[in-house]
Amino acid sequence: MTSRFERVAGYGVLILFAIISLTPVVGILSSAFGSQSSLDTGFSLPDGLNWGNFADAWTRGHFGSYLANSVLVTVVVVAVTSLLAVLAAYAFGVMRFPGSTLLFYLFVLGLTLPQEALVVPLYFDLRHWGLTDTYWALILPQTAQSLAFGVFWMRTYFRGSPRAVIDAARIDGASSWATLWRILVPMGRPAISTMVVIVFMWTWNEFLLALVMVSDEAHRTVPLGLAFFQGQHSSDTALLAAASVLIALPVVIVYVLLQRRFIEGMLSGSVKE
Repeated sequence: MTSRFERVAGYGVLILFAIISLTPVVGILSSAFGSQSSLDTGFSLPDGLNWGNFADAWTRGHFGSYLANSVLVTVVVVAVTSLLAVLAAYAFGVMRFPGSTLLFYLFVLGLTLPQEALVVPLYFDLRHWGLTDTYWALILPQTAQSLAFGVFWMRTYFRGSPRAVIDAARIDGASSWATLWRILVPMGRPAISTMVVIVFMWTWNEFLLALVMVSDEAHRTVPLGLAFFQGQHSSDTALLAAASVLIALPVVIVYVLLQRRFIEGMLSGSVKE
């Protein structure tokens, strides 16, 4: 049993970290709602709720087309990564075949390779195939990068799944395909949701690949669009803050929608006997 002092101390630490985490959010929101003519930044209270800042930032920064590009790339990367990660992790975590351990560590090796060391040779490879300045130049590398984490994460779930459930399904005549999609995938929704949220955030916030692989405005994503917008409006603090809020909003929405399963997946990661 924890004492009252321990509970109070624990809540105090949580409140402190919550304040530290929310401080930048309050600062950016106060700037986003401030007047465009004001030079105040940070935590000064705005003179009103200037919702027009968001409309101006959206129009001047052409974030409508950038947002569509980011949505397209992110949805494809998350969908393909999730499908391939589930299939590969099921093979590594449940099935047994020669060379499975070596092949799995080759996947995990992708987690140790820094993106900065790969982006230049990757650019020349994609340019050779005529894929630069296309959506494929953003989708294919990010899918490959995310797949290493996805396979590692989902293999942990499959290896921790109750063997009794898998054996019972096989005794009942279920194939490996049916065992995966009808039993293990529904049981693993928290782990899958966690993977989806993390891959979504990585893909949505990707900047370096977009900067190197895309030179035309038609294929820019929102992080790259924000960088160009900042260069054009470096002194317009309110507009920059409003644009930042617009870009971060989809990530917040996805997390809020999946937060319960995300937390379940982070705490447990798998269903245990």
